[in-house]
Amino acid sequence: MENQLKIVREKALVCGFESLSDEELLTLLCEDAEAAHSLLARYGRFSDVVGADIKELRQCEELGMRGAVRLSAAKEFGRRAAALRSEDVEFVGSSDDIKRMFAGLGALHHEEFWVVCLNSAGRVLDKVRISQGGVNCTQVDCRLICKRALELLASSVVLVHNHPSGVATASNDDVELTNKVSAALAFFNIRIIDHVILAGNGSFSFVAEGLTL
Repeated sequence: MENQLKIVREKALVCGFESLSDEELLTLLCEDAEAAHSLLARYGRFSDVVGADIKELRQCEELGMRGAVRLSAAKEFGRRAAALRSEDVEFVGSSDDIKRMFAGLGALHHEEFWVVCLNSAGRVLDKVRISQGGVNCTQVDCRLICKRALELLASSVVLVHNHPSGVATASNDDVELTNKVSAALAFFNIRIIDHVILAGNGSFSFVAEGLTL
């Protein structure tokens, strides 16, 4: 196993860390190829490994306490790095800007619903968490969205939420909610320019999928 770890290290140095597979990256973080393989076998998806907390990671015998601490520290490092990058997003021109702004949201084990308020030039005025819920859903009050958009004299908004299930697609409830919020905001001449759903490493954009807002 030590030889396999050495091979992965050399690949990272020669080809770059972006060239590593999920299992190879975990091998470096765990410093153990067997632990990396065991984690992916246990959780099935890399995104689920990322979403696991330290108590869950400790249950992997091959990983152990030290490995669980290393992985948890690496996840927190990534979260903080993503938060710093999100602060650099001043304008929203596409769903890619939203994905950068909310990097890490798709890995949460609970659902959160956010609204990004923009001026007429697409500059970010504010981003507000409207609600936070459980594993399957969260309750969204349209009045809170309208209230904040009006306070900021926003010209448009972007709706953003995550799917802890890891499935990056819009449900019937998501479509219904979008239509409801759109109708409420239209009364004040504020439009929704997109609704972005983040799940694991995937995403869903209402605009990109041709859904009417």
